[in-house]
Amino acid sequence: MIASRRTVLKSTLAVAVAAPFIRTGNAAAALRLRISSSLTDDANSSHFLWFDRFRSTLAASVGDAVTLNYFPNNQLGKESDIVQQVKIGAVDMMISGSSIWATVAPEIGVLDLGYLFADAGHVGRALDGTAGQTLSGILAQRAPVRILGYAYSLGARNVYTRPALTPEGGLKGIKIRVLPVPNFIATLEAMGAVATPIPLGEVYAALQTGVVDGLEQDAPTVLAGKFYEVAKHCYRTRHIFNPVIPVISNRAFDRLPADIRTAVQAAAKAATDHQRAQAAETEARAFADLQGRGVTVTDVDTAAYRAAVETVWARFVAQQPATAPVIDAVRASA
Repeated sequence: MIASRRTVLKSTLAVAVAAPFIRTGNAAAALRLRISSSLTDDANSSHFLWFDRFRSTLAASVGDAVTLNYFPNNQLGKESDIVQQVKIGAVDMMISGSSIWATVAPEIGVLDLGYLFADAGHVGRALDGTAGQTLSGILAQRAPVRILGYAYSLGARNVYTRPALTPEGGLKGIKIRVLPVPNFIATLEAMGAVATPIPLGEVYAALQTGVVDGLEQDAPTVLAGKFYEVAKHCYRTRHIFNPVIPVISNRAFDRLPADIRTAVQAAAKAATDHQRAQAAETEARAFADLQGRGVTVTDVDTAAYRAAVETVWARFVAQQPATAPVIDAVRASA
């Protein structure tokens, strides 16, 4: 019997859909995970440092049973869109700063509060404990995803500007690009700046044209994005240490065989540990490189800024009372 064109097409489509899940012979074949990142795929990227170790560790464990397709530089779309794609399982994994997930679970925004963490080590201690467990649970309740770990940004976020600032004026009236999330905006405004939300891909042009006077970012990202070509003055405010979080959709995780799921979780932990260990050295190298390229670096007395953001904390906790015990746990781990 000769199959109809419609029957053939249905059969072909069925095979194509099933292919990512087929296990054949003595190894899992065609298990594939698509992973999105907004940053570059080099040593100045906190995302890529995590991914690179995740890839090598997983390969050492399961061989070629899983293929990882990495898409840096927002190749699959901007972060706000990728969050939605991960939720429905159209994109399997996403590596990002924690901030974007506050659009799904506003409580995650607690990690964006200014001067919440004293340093990177404080981030690790807090988020490996009760604070991280609580936030992971909240996100899992709001979306069909799971956090695979809490990695570090590659250093604290500091302020970089085109004009030199004066000790008297500080950030007052200075237009600073910030992430388009509430606590970043509120924190920089409390510090005196005119917080200006702009997508990362538009920052260089905004600096060139004077739409903004500066940005706040970690040193390796400033180096990778070549923002130092325009913003030649760095003020080490060290105001935010928000973490990097790799997130996998439940749809992707649940379709993996049990042994592969175990290997993915182990590789994620190894990647998180490795990336954390590289963060301080990467930041130091970036600062040395930036200074070699003509950037002036000034340490700042942060006492006034710390006092100024207390109102931001109080307002946020009033809006999101579930974060009060998270803040308590963070403080206890200092």
